[in-house]
Amino acid sequence: MGRAFEFRKERKFKRWAKMAVQFTRLGKEIVMAVKAGGGDINTNSRLRTAVQNSKAVNMPKDRVEAAIKRATSRDEKDYEELVYEGYAPYGVAVLVETATDNINRTVANVRSYFTKYGGSLGKTGSLDFIFTRKSVFTFEPGNRDLEELEFELIDAGLEDLFVEADEEGNDIAVIHTAFEDFGKMQKMLEEIGIEVKSAKLERVPQSFHEVTEEQVTDIMKLIDRLEEDDDVQAVYHNMAE
Repeated sequence: MGRAFEFRKERKFKRWAKMAVQFTRLGKEIVMAVKAGGGDINTNSRLRTAVQNSKAVNMPKDRVEAAIKRATSRDEKDYEELVYEGYAPYGVAVLVETATDNINRTVANVRSYFTKYGGSLGKTGSLDFIFTRKSVFTFEPGNRDLEELEFELIDAGLEDLFVEADEEGNDIAVIHTAFEDFGKMQKMLEEIGIEVKSAKLERVPQSFHEVTEEQVTDIMKLIDRLEEDDDVQAVYHNMAE
């Protein structure tokens, strides 16, 4: 079958593994949303957003429904959301968002990853000067006039609107607003008929750290290991592209 087949097989396995991680994280987010605001998608905006994001990554409908049902069970665990901050090798800032039912396990694991891969775990708030929380929405631009759309969205708190390529190389429009304008922008996009592909609160770096190609390899070992942990919901860094 040859090397080409092996390469395609490896890529497929990596894609499946990534999907499995995404489904686990979204399932946990759905559970937390239901526990916080109930299981009605019409009255629970956090749940509505989580379900919306699950559709964006093609999470099976039965898994979404199972997560909602599981969240209403008294036996379902409660998750606590915690943020860890530190530095990877060569001074790259790394911020880790977690959702856990065992804080001792999570902090021990996160600290061990930083130590093993040459980084250091810092104090909460130590990276506030680097990362800012932003509301980030994505949608397929199609033939829409984005300059005209910018004017429509200013009242909803629009800070930035641009187009980039997604993992498949397709154009995807990205909207940035302030953290506190999430609900306002979400409502505006619904009103003007834009089908949002994903809606998230993300940590956006305000400054970037330059590294060499060789250093990227060492840094990514830490980031990849953090992202593999079941308690980790998201990992952000300020490594320059």
